[in-house]
Amino acid sequence: MRSPLVWSVVSVLTIGLLSADAAFAQQQSLNFNLGYFTVRGEDARVDGDALVQNRDLYLFDFKDFNSPSIGVDYLVGLGEFLEVGAGIGVTTRGVDTIYDDFVRPDGSEIQQELKLRIVPMTATVRVLPLGRSAAFQPYVGGGIGIYRWRYAETGDFVDFTLAGTPIFRDSYVGTGTSFGPVAVFGARVPIGLNASIGGEVRYQRGEGDLDERDFLGPKIDLGGVHYSATFGLRW
Repeated sequence: MRSPLVWSVVSVLTIGLLSADAAFAQQQSLNFNLGYFTVRGEDARVDGDALVQNRDLYLFDFKDFNSPSIGVDYLVGLGEFLEVGAGIGVTTRGVDTIYDDFVRPDGSEIQQELKLRIVPMTATVRVLPLGRSAAFQPYVGGGIGIYRWRYAETGDFVDFTLAGTPIFRDSYVGTGTSFGPVAVFGARVPIGLNASIGGEVRYQRGEGDLDERDFLGPKIDLGGVHYSATFGLRW
């Protein structure tokens, strides 16, 4: 059901960029982003989030899932004050955890790894109030994100449904593609004729569906904020 929507978004974006490319052949750029992704805190996460439910059993902090992020945007100028773009990035983090109130019979910890990977693909429109030719170029914009995600819990677990609460080893994995809004705020400074440096803050929001037979919650929150340094090449 989601695949046709994905292809529709990609097709519309591709056609738009190709049209813009023909009309504004001298206003294209690649913008590389390198920064840090911060996940949403416990009080801001989606209802039913598996990580919130996991806090009742495991020892970890939500900030443990903050991670480096990297990405690239292809931007096409539509006149002096507008840009459209398509981008892709990736962020991933594995967090080692232990049970809060349970240990092995010998007193050693029962360990797991919780791992979240998000690959955001975005289509954005940006407004540059000072123009694309200014010595300082702030911008603001927004669009839609298509998030390819994978969440896994791997390690040793306690089976509370059986007598003696035995410990077993397993791996539970949820994957999917989700959609959500994206907002971007940033500024850049040209270096010569064909390069630029800058900084950007990018907000994303989304949620994935998990199988409650495998996880403590039916959702995984994909939202957060990217703080990035940018480097652009223009032609």
